[in-house]
Formats: sequence, structure tokens, C-alpha cells
Amino acid sequence: MLQKKLGTSLVLLALISIVNTGCSHLTPTPKKAEATQSKLNVKKYVLDNGMIVLIAPNPKLPIASYYTLYDVGGRYEVKGTTGATHFLEHMMFKGAKKYGPGQFDNLIESNGGTTNAYTTNDSTVYYQNIPSSFVEKMVDLEADRLQHLLLEPISFESERKVIFEERKMRYENSPDGFIYLMMMKKIFEGTPYGQSVIGDVDDLNALNRDQVMDFFKTYYAPDNAILAISGDVDPEKLLPVIKEKYGVIPRSIGLTALKAQRDNPANYEIKAKLNTEYSYYATNPIPKFMMAFKGEKLGTRRAFILDVLANMLSNGGSSYLAQKYVRNQSPILSDVSLASYNLNLAGVFYMSGELMENMTIDHAKNQLKKDMKNFCKEGLDARTLQKTKNQIMSQAYQQMKTNAGMASTILTNEKVFGDYSYGTKEMEIYNSVTESEVKKECNDIFVNSDSIFISTWDKYPKNPSASISWETK
Repeated sequence: MLQKKLGTSLVLLALISIVNTGCSHLTPTPKKAEATQSKLNVKKYVLDNGMIVLIAPNPKLPIASYYTLYDVGGRYEVKGTTGATHFLEHMMFKGAKKYGPGQFDNLIESNGGTTNAYTTNDSTVYYQNIPSSFVEKMVDLEADRLQHLLLEPISFESERKVIFEERKMRYENSPDGFIYLMMMKKIFEGTPYGQSVIGDVDDLNALNRDQVMDFFKTYYAPDNAILAISGDVDPEKLLPVIKEKYGVIPRSIGLTALKAQRDNPANYEIKAKLNTEYSYYATNPIPKFMMAFKGEKLGTRRAFILDVLANMLSNGGSSYLAQKYVRNQSPILSDVSLASYNLNLAGVFYMSGELMENMTIDHAKNQLKKDMKNFCKEGLDARTLQKTKNQIMSQAYQQMKTNAGMASTILTNEKVFGDYSYGTKEMEIYNSVTESEVKKECNDIFVNSDSIFISTWDKYPKNPSASISWETK
């Protein structure tokens, strides 16, 4: 399953943690796994081979969530291999040495569990929700496919067809998915984030088993993985099982240097042709649009402020943008939203919406561009800021109610920030954001920054987009 991010930059944690995607630290004593504990009831271990293990006991119900993150996403691909990471995600369910084709899913489902996965630009995550009595078997299943993935040729070719169908469902036959894909391609053009995570058609046709196996052998290593388990488990009893099954898997060779080269910040500098309009044929009978600005990478104070800004202006039917363009006596849009998407090494801030019937793209675009200089004066005040902070806290509580929420949260905070309990600091940052900071960033985005404008419609010709340059501000 491919996952794309369409909301704010972080999934927020209650009281202590707010999340998105994350990195790790804690050096173990030689030949020993060590544990640490913070305000969250989580035990952290680092195995001798570098694998990070996070265990959050929760004995309320006899269930558990089991999350595994590999620090490889679509941005690690190059032209010719786009889609390889996502293809590999699919093949991870098609059998390994000990548990052959069909056994992985069947064992989990026959024991009352569920399993799935997703691939993003920055990482690949596998997750299961299972009875706690099945956790030790889950360790064995995951360790088996980490060491001995089959990539059986017949399954490989059948899965290629499945991926093409997924691409068709998510992009070609989905106007929302298609316009999002084109926005990402254009705003991140010339950078690794400008590639399609699901893969370009030509690359998906040409990808072979050796290329996907190379991705597996390169990036699927214990020192490039984080395991998080939350639920009715005893860390002291579970750790020996984890060490037995995962501890024998060797570290990667040369991966640190390879990732350092790929992660060079210079590779992610925005090269987009700003002040440019793109129009594309899609199946939507009413025009849709996206206006995208250069955003911010994860973890900076500006990223938090942009997150707050997006929520203040567009979260809910009572928000400023909804009232101005959707819920008034003469609406020009049937839907509108803002999002700050913060990736590990870059970001995009974008507005999206759908026009009212009989409204033209030119009229809506010109009205938005005319109004943007007033967004910051009319839409931001102390009351709305406090409301947004309350919503963030509410979302935080909701996130922590489930084992899946806990496992996902500590996993991604560990990956992004090197600290599974980083949410303490995040909440402090959100609460410290001031009205003047939000207004400053609002003006920097809507008054002082350039953007790209993308629209889709089934009345556009079925040919490559014609780009139109705008007059620079």
C-alpha cells in the first residue's frame, strides 16, 4: 500500500508525543542490549547489530500492535528504478525461506490479526494488529522475511500487475490523487522528492527482480530498522526472543556512506519553476486546483508554525477559508484546504480546492491571488490560535488511545528525532507559537513568496500540460 501525506506535517501525541517520521540514538554497551525509560512507559533497546527496539507495555487488553520501519523510501531511488521501494513492499508479503508463499498473511489472519504496510518518500513501514499471544510468532515471521525474502519470479510478475492497478486507482482514475502527484512532481522537480513513490510507468514496466533484490539487500538491514511493539507484552520476556531471532542478522555494509551521499541537503534544494501554471486532463467534471509554495523540512520551528498556520486558516467548516470561499452566499469553491507537508529534507505548503459548478479556473485563481494579501490580517487572531492549540491537544489524546497509535508514534519520533519521547518538546513548541510568529510566516507565504498553480479538468485536452508563466510579484 502506498501512503501519501495530505494533511498537516505531524500526527500529534497526547501530553508527551506528537509524531510524523523519525531517527535514533543510544549507544549500547558492547555485547549487550541496554534499556532506557522516560516519561512514556517505553523500554528502548539497541541490539548488537544496531537494530532499535521499542516496547510499550499496555496490559489492558490481550492485544498488541507490531510496527517495523525501514529507513528507505521513494527518495532513495534513481531514474530507471522509481517504484522499486514500493514494489519491494508488496513482495515482502509473498514469501520467505521459513514461511513460504501465502503463509505470512494466512498465519496472521487465522489467528485473528491483520497486517498491512505503506511506503512514503522517506520510509517504509510494516504493521500488524494481533493477539498478544501471537507476538512471539510475529517476531519469527518478520525476522524470516528480513533475512530470507524469496522474490519468487511468478509472484514478482503477478505483483507488477497489481501495482499497475494500484497506480491506476490512485492516480489515473483519481483526480485528487493525480493532481497531488503532479503537484509533488512540479514543486520538487529535479530533486528526489519529485519522483513518484509508486513509480513511473516506464520504470515499472522495466523493473526486474535483480533491481528489487538489490534494494532489499542494500536497505533491509537491522541497523536500518526500528521495531516498535505496544500492547499486552512483557519487555523482559520478549527481549530474549527478539534478540534470538533478529540478533543473528548481520549489519549492512556501506549503507551509512551511501545514505549520507543520497541525503546531501544540496540534492533537495527547490528548483521548481515558480510563477508557473500547469493544466492537466483528468476525469473530474468540475475543475480542481492546487497552489503550492516552498515549505519547510521536519523538525524546525518554522515547520511547527506553518503547521499551526494551515490549521488556523482551514481546519473545519468554521475556518476562515471555508467561510470566505465555501460557506457564504456567493461561494466560488465547493471545498478548500491548506496543508503543510514537512518531509525529512524539504517541504511544501499548499492550498487545494474544487470549484463551484459554472465557476472558471481563471476567475477562481485571480480571486485567490487578489485575496491572499488579506488572509493574514483577516484570518488570524489570538482566539483562533488558542482554538488550534486545543485541537492539537485533542488530536494528541486521540492518537494515544490505541496500541497502534502508540507504536506508530514512538517509532516515527525515534526515526525523525532520535528520541521516541520527543513529543514532550514538540508539545512545548506548539504551545509556545505566538500570533506574531504565525502572521509573519503567513505574510512570507501568501504575500512575499512565489508559487505554482496546477489545475485538472476533463475539458482540458488529453496532452501534456502547457505551462504558462505568471508575472513575478
